[in-house]
Amino acid sequence: MCKIFTLTLICLSCCLTTISANTKEIKAAREVIERAANNKNTPIELTIEQGETDTQTYFEYWVSGGVLSIKASSQIALCRGFYDYVKSNHFGIYSWSGNNIKLPERLKDSPRKRVVSPFQYHYMSNVVVYGYTKPYWDWERWSQEIDWLAIHGVDMPLALVGTEAILARVWSRMGLTDDEINNYFSGPAHLPWLRMGNLSKVDGPLNNHWHKGQIELQHKILNRMRSLGMKPICPGFPGFLPEAFKRLYPDLELVKTSWAGAFNNWMISPEQDLFSTIGTEFIKEWEKEFGKNEHYLIDSFNEMEIPFPEKGTKERYELLTSYGDKVYNSIRNANPNAKWVMQGWMFGYQRNIWDYETLQSLVAKVPDNKMLLLDLAVDYNKHFWHSETNWEFHRGFHNKPWIYSVIPNMGGKTGLTGVLEFYANGHLEALNSPNKGRLVGFGAAPEGIENNEVIYELIFDAGWKDTKIDLREWLKEYSINRYGGYSTGIHNYWTDMLGSVYGTFTDHPRYNWQFRPALMSNGSININDDFFSGIESFISDAPLYKDSPLYMADLAEMTALYLGGKVELLIKAIDKEYIKADTIRAIKLEKDFEHIMLTMDALLESHPNLRLQRWMDFAHKHAINEEQYKRYESNAKRIVTIWGPPIDDYSARVWSGLIRDYYLPRWQHYFASRKSGKGFNFAMWENSWVEHSVGLSKAIATDDLINTARTIVDYTAFIDDNMLSINQNIIGDWSIESGKDKLITVSIPSDKLHKIKNITLTSSAEAKPTIAKLELMADGKSIYKTPSELTWAADKNILTIPVTIANDIRGNNGVELILELINKSNLDSSGDIGLDFESMKTISLVHFDLY
Repeated sequence: MCKIFTLTLICLSCCLTTISANTKEIKAAREVIERAANNKNTPIELTIEQGETDTQTYFEYWVSGGVLSIKASSQIALCRGFYDYVKSNHFGIYSWSGNNIKLPERLKDSPRKRVVSPFQYHYMSNVVVYGYTKPYWDWERWSQEIDWLAIHGVDMPLALVGTEAILARVWSRMGLTDDEINNYFSGPAHLPWLRMGNLSKVDGPLNNHWHKGQIELQHKILNRMRSLGMKPICPGFPGFLPEAFKRLYPDLELVKTSWAGAFNNWMISPEQDLFSTIGTEFIKEWEKEFGKNEHYLIDSFNEMEIPFPEKGTKERYELLTSYGDKVYNSIRNANPNAKWVMQGWMFGYQRNIWDYETLQSLVAKVPDNKMLLLDLAVDYNKHFWHSETNWEFHRGFHNKPWIYSVIPNMGGKTGLTGVLEFYANGHLEALNSPNKGRLVGFGAAPEGIENNEVIYELIFDAGWKDTKIDLREWLKEYSINRYGGYSTGIHNYWTDMLGSVYGTFTDHPRYNWQFRPALMSNGSININDDFFSGIESFISDAPLYKDSPLYMADLAEMTALYLGGKVELLIKAIDKEYIKADTIRAIKLEKDFEHIMLTMDALLESHPNLRLQRWMDFAHKHAINEEQYKRYESNAKRIVTIWGPPIDDYSARVWSGLIRDYYLPRWQHYFASRKSGKGFNFAMWENSWVEHSVGLSKAIATDDLINTARTIVDYTAFIDDNMLSINQNIIGDWSIESGKDKLITVSIPSDKLHKIKNITLTSSAEAKPTIAKLELMADGKSIYKTPSELTWAADKNILTIPVTIANDIRGNNGVELILELINKSNLDSSGDIGLDFESMKTISLVHFDLY
């Protein structure tokens, strides 16, 4: 017989009264609903009742006599049922940038509505969101996020706070000193990559005060999640540890990992007894501190080579089977009821490594009901790699339970991208596939959040449906709930955005001005005519929504992103003027550039989230002295700017503070160098800003958001493609003095990598330098290199180098073309760098000099 718990909330004397003794199981859900409703006076009856099966997730609600009754299979389903009622009746929306839910004083009677999710679990998060968004969050922000998860129906979140504190305890008992442990750890914003074995020590060390604070925070997080019936995924030990373990175990075999060509860590194989010892002790210590847990995340191969024999060999598959068995047993020995969770990013990203037999061997000895695979990036399979989906390629994931998931965001970037139609209905393909196997869950794994909010609202609505969503109708409902209406301007906005950024998928949406100057001529955001006209339509109806806080937040953001597109065109125009030697015209356009950038910054000062000061404030709260204050601020700045290097400007935020103090000054230095003809050391300036500057310049916010938005859009009307009427294949130049040598690098969008046909070098001078080296790098690894020096033919001013790139090469963390030039003549030389793409126009790239 199934258990039924009921909680009735009745408005008596302006407060809620509980009419049930069985309140423990649903008390947390009631509190979430109260906070979300902004009203404790609405009578609501909550009931938890098991579905038709143990795994069925559902909710049902109706209104009778002014009382909203919600019956559901769990606390989270209750919260989701409440939210469905709210949105179905146009009572508002719950978002990262604000909650405008407002229930009427008396609810109208309505018939029953029952929704059964096609999925048992609803998953959210990515390991690196703990670097790009959450590294410095306090309990207040975490409490808000758990409410967001519950309202959106997420019952399986990641919960990785406190990982290093538990590792420190285990390693300390084994004999490492505090210094050996804490000096190995990175700064808080880089901890996800330390946990995955990609790096160590960056912006470290940590300290015991940090560990203590993280333990206290994780207790609050887990207590809240568990009170809601969530199934948090907590960390396991993946095999990465300090090199200092060699002091304790001189015969220990450690593999030095390498990632992105610049970072390293140390890895111990599960074949060694110490792996199992640490892995088991870690989970025992975790559960001693935080209580029993069911799901543990262990990832040992994030964007790294597998240290095993070649594919197709018996030795490879036997070793992988043993490896997987030992990883699982390190969990089982601590908790026989626990499950091993593994991310599947590499299944698509490194399919050249993760063939069918490789994954099959790794999981062969793991009991089917003791493992959960996260198929992390179906959107990449579909719209970027254009490859077979992982559940088809691996034929249902070898009978292991798995979760369908997407990555709508890389690095917390603010730029807009994503095929909304896919996010609405893409999961139906998996549900209807004969190879779906044991598909048990659905979710999203963004690298950073608090951006692109429409996508997440759509994704988590889709996770409760097994039928097709009418996207146009859904956008209408979304707009009514978010803004309070659906006017012609809003309708036209969505129509145009579906023809630009929300109808295409970009791996890394960034404007050209978010890169180091002259590194990237073209950004990757789809800023076509529809993009501009769509946002103009959005702005045109601003007076209708002036009393809507969420519209005003989106107005600030959309206007800033509109201006970002205009600035991208303006930068190209300025460079064109310098090529033409029209310095007067270039200086005039530079003043326009500065005005637009500062207006962007002022607009975003009114946004609840898109502010660098807010980001730094989170970091500052964890400091107990001035040294920590500066170090945490530096770490927070680094992750959203230079990152490494070599992953410069990966995170690409369109934030106030970052625009006026980082992007704008960097371009001002570039323009000054164009006028003077003297090079500028960008790397030194960037590092100094990250490591030595403290605080931000004074913010100047607008006091009339609507008028500012309209005025600046009108001001930028002169910026269009007509400004770039000269040959678009020549938008930059290189130069080298006589008798000198020079190293030059340009950045290439990763989605263009496999379309490269030729690299072209043009020279306008009689003297032409020797190309001592021409090399393509992806993710810090060399993927193409000319075998010898290259020289121009005597009667030719263009040098064409055919290039073939293997289809399995990826460049998620950056693709670069490196040239080493030697000018042996007594004349200066200059020219252009270009790429010929298959079925595309030639695109030339502006150079920058390495210092």
